[in-house]
Amino acid sequence: MIIQQFYDKGLSHGSYALIRTGKMVVVDPARDPQPYYDFAVQHHADFVSSHLEIHETTGAVIYTSKLTGAEYPHETFDDGDIIQLNDIKLKAINTPGHSPDSICILIIDEDGKEAALFTGDTLFVGDVGRPDLRESVGNITAKKEELASQMYHSTRDKLMKLPHNVIVYPAHGPGSLCGKNMSPDLQSTIGRELRENYALQLMDEPQFVKILTTDQPFVPKYFGGDVMMNKKGAAGFKQGVDSVPKMTNDVALEQDALVVDTRPNKILEMAT
Repeated sequence: MIIQQFYDKGLSHGSYALIRTGKMVVVDPARDPQPYYDFAVQHHADFVSSHLEIHETTGAVIYTSKLTGAEYPHETFDDGDIIQLNDIKLKAINTPGHSPDSICILIIDEDGKEAALFTGDTLFVGDVGRPDLRESVGNITAKKEELASQMYHSTRDKLMKLPHNVIVYPAHGPGSLCGKNMSPDLQSTIGRELRENYALQLMDEPQFVKILTTDQPFVPKYFGGDVMMNKKGAAGFKQGVDSVPKMTNDVALEQDALVVDTRPNKILEMAT
């Protein structure tokens, strides 16, 4: 079994490819699918993923929780459901808290042992997903206090009961606005999180809810739009890039227009 992490530092986003005997699963794919295609070619793998463009390009099956209300072709993947990948299994665990439709994916290896957990935005290294981003957007909405309460039970009743040596692979790292206390480490274990993660320490539910709903970073303005776009399925990456308006050298700008030049300093020096 091969697990490969693809990490986008700019977005603090981690996605994963899991390969077993010539077949591949992609978990939490990023906007550009090309790295997964390249990795698949390298290992001669097929895809099972949760990304519309990969589905349209390869015919891969999309698995997602029924609670997301996905509008693209998919198969539901919820508590107890299994994806059989040759001699290993991927098991769905519903873990509401960051969002009402969050799931984690438990990997059961060829020996029948619980080996790894793709935790999405539920459990990070040193943190858990903030509960205040789905109060007014998405197929299901809920108040942050309700979602924080659900996170308490998702962690205590499900994730914290897993074997301590299960490897944790989260969807985000430090710099992401999906949490407030993420470690710079990009993977962990259940045992380490039980020891070091503030949100998994001994406390009652009201105390947990108070801690989780306090001092979260600002809510990014684009978040609601992203939720609705993911519900429908985004257009192809190249199509999206090509649709961005591009100005020619002789374009007439409006009076007092603000121009932001994002080219590296060395290129700017050569241009001048």
